[in-house]
Amino acid sequence: MLLWNMNARHSQVTDWGLGHVRIEAHYTILDVGCGGGRTLSKLAEVVTQGKAYGIDYSEESVAASKRTNARWIDMGRVEVRHGFVSQLPFQAGTFDVVTAVETHFWWPDLPTDIQEIYRVLRPGGTLVVIAEVYKGANTTVAKLVEQKASRIGMRLLDTEEHRAWFRNAGYSEVRIIEERRRGWICGMGRKAMMSKPDVSCR
Repeated sequence: MLLWNMNARHSQVTDWGLGHVRIEAHYTILDVGCGGGRTLSKLAEVVTQGKAYGIDYSEESVAASKRTNARWIDMGRVEVRHGFVSQLPFQAGTFDVVTAVETHFWWPDLPTDIQEIYRVLRPGGTLVVIAEVYKGANTTVAKLVEQKASRIGMRLLDTEEHRAWFRNAGYSEVRIIEERRRGWICGMGRKAMMSKPDVSCR
């Protein structure tokens, strides 16, 4: 029931956040912390010539996500794995886009984990982090969560801390977008394109 509720409750903020990133039909995408699988289903509808992968540290979430995406899995458009953001079970340079919806404030090591995502992004690939609560948001829910965050193991960032988090990990073209009325935040950054090899004579 909790995973079903997460699917329903996070749908609007997910649509809002994904609206800020370009996703093309041939892309290979990873959803970190896929939970009940609703975001994966949304992504599978777009990547008609690509593939959407999901990972979650919870085996219950993996099972729920597989049920939610059974049709897409049968079509070969979705794959769900048990895994951890700190050690992603993928080769370097695999993904065009990585999404993280309502999950990053639970990651065990924010600086290291965002660098691990950088590793699996292709040059020019994008990480998009979406959340319906962040530090300093002027909403009743955000203020309540902020009061309890440290006691329940959440690490909330404000807008500038989000920006520094991306930049310190090496991301370029960093954008932090707020929907202040609802207390939503979307952080985006790109992995730099590889520089051309120097073939000049020495």
